[in-house]
Amino acid sequence: MLLFQIITARGERASIACASNAAFSEWGATFTDLRLAAAVDRLTFNAHITRTGTKSYRLGTSRAAKAWPYDID
Repeated sequence: MLLFQIITARGERASIACASNAAFSEWGATFTDLRLAAAVDRLTFNAHITRTGTKSYRLGTSRAAKAWPYDID
C-alpha cells in the first residue's frame, strides 16, 4: 500500500496528526517522488496547520548531551 493510500484511508475515518521541524518550503527535499508529493498534498488538504515557530527541544537537548564532556568553560 502506498503512503497516499494510507493517508487517504485514515483521513476519511479520523484525524491525522503530523509534526515536522522542516518548513513546507523544505519538504521538497524529503518528498522527491511524485507519489510522496501526492501524499503530502492529501495530508494538508482541509488541514489545520499550527506553526509554533520554536526550535526543537529534543534536538537541542541531544546536541547539548553530546557536547557536554567537551564543552568546558
